[in-house]
Amino acid sequence: MTTCAQSLVRLLEGYGVDTVFGIPGVHTVELYRGLHGSRLRHVSPRHEQGAGFMADGYARASGKPGVCFIITGPGMTNILTAMGQAYADSVPMLVISTVNRREHLRLGHGHLHELPDQRAMVAGVCAFSHTLQAPSELPELLARAFAVFKCARPRPVHIEIPLDVLEMPADNLNLMPRSLPGAPAPAGASIEAALALLNSAHRPLILAGGGARGCAEVLRQLAERLQAPVALTTNARGLLPCGHPLLLDGVQSSAHGRALIDEADVVLAVGTELGETDYDFFGLGPLRFKGSLIRLDIDPMQVMGVQRAHVGLVGDALEGLQALLGKVAPANSRGRWALDSVQRVNQAERAGWTPKQQGLQGLLDLLRDNLDAPILVGDSTQPVYQGACGYQAPAPASWFNAGSGYGTLGYGLPAAMGAKLARPERPVLALVGDGGLQFASGELIAAKEAQIGVILLVWNNQCYGEIRDYMQARDIVPLGVDILTPDFQAMARSFHVAHHRADSPAQLQDLLHTLKDTRQPVMIEVDAGAYLALG
Repeated sequence: MTTCAQSLVRLLEGYGVDTVFGIPGVHTVELYRGLHGSRLRHVSPRHEQGAGFMADGYARASGKPGVCFIITGPGMTNILTAMGQAYADSVPMLVISTVNRREHLRLGHGHLHELPDQRAMVAGVCAFSHTLQAPSELPELLARAFAVFKCARPRPVHIEIPLDVLEMPADNLNLMPRSLPGAPAPAGASIEAALALLNSAHRPLILAGGGARGCAEVLRQLAERLQAPVALTTNARGLLPCGHPLLLDGVQSSAHGRALIDEADVVLAVGTELGETDYDFFGLGPLRFKGSLIRLDIDPMQVMGVQRAHVGLVGDALEGLQALLGKVAPANSRGRWALDSVQRVNQAERAGWTPKQQGLQGLLDLLRDNLDAPILVGDSTQPVYQGACGYQAPAPASWFNAGSGYGTLGYGLPAAMGAKLARPERPVLALVGDGGLQFASGELIAAKEAQIGVILLVWNNQCYGEIRDYMQARDIVPLGVDILTPDFQAMARSFHVAHHRADSPAQLQDLLHTLKDTRQPVMIEVDAGAYLALG
């Protein structure tokens, strides 16, 4: 007999899944019966939140959905934060959970891991949540999930399977994956309306977000043909190469960037919410567009967002950009404005940085330039916030963090582990503060166990530094932010992980050149005060 659980694993294989994150429990053991002997690699985190963050990092680095197997009740409450982060940043994640037997649901009889309504609890952090009532529903449900990931706004999907359904026979299921539709293209009339604006523009500007992550080449070509400056959100960094003459630093939140947006007579916003964490980092207030706004997004709710678009393009970013590129008129005299504007705004932005900001930016640039096309994965920590202002990533999907969107702590290390599993050939570095690491330190031994060679850089300032500075700037006496810091060397030793100190840029640079083993995690501890003083 082939059970429903075993058929689920077969279907996942058919859709190209190769890795599953989860912690076995009494309510998920039937899923593990299906995993045994399959082609799927299983990675055991130390907390279900870590499983979700690993799936998140895996999805961002690979472009494929991250998949989790999660137990009923506490497993689902534990993973909700990670699902919230993925929901906010439009990351594809498939969460397969169990739930109590169908005859026990919502009765409140005190069964193990029982919740009144698990689906209702999860509904706010996923594209959809569904309770499988019979094995026959499984092929359709998985096809719907992978269709969301491929041709809609990608967000988590939750499928819960009652314990009795997991064990049901499923011998007659068709386990061939369904052919998935392509993402829709924007309507032709809307493309023509957008072209009319772009072809008449004298000062065009492009704002690109995470929804354009797969469009690097066509975005670059369109920007060059239009001679339009390009501002990239956190999740879009790397879409233009480092040092490109049209590439703005992360200035869209600063007064200099706002002034440039005011100068633009046409703004093309691609795959971006135009939200607070990317465009109002310094509390200057909501964006206002003096010129015409074109919005291109897979999600019609974003196209019809609070910033009114003169032209709305609903559809796939790549399809839309290719359609525009095919017909847009090349720039003539406006090229000088674009190049001068980028140079002027970037210089003004960097001239205003404090010595501390300059030191933090130097750290990020050192990491990028002394590792081979690294993927930097950040927690909510001071160097990461500086990166929002000035980091230029070497390639798409090479810079992502929890400092935007949902903004959780504990993200950096497990997400970096997921990214390393997806891209084992590239160096992956988790940039984590001493406070944030304490949210997820247990995942370091999971990295050792699974031979995930992530580089963990601990920015140790013995406090929640960003919150302390925020309180002081508002004349609030800091309270609860000066935390006791662990002995990180002892922690690394107890987790069987090598520990290094690098308290100056020169020490860190020398150390990075020695890291060769891509299967063994390593911890680098940096004393923040000493590093900034010597930088």
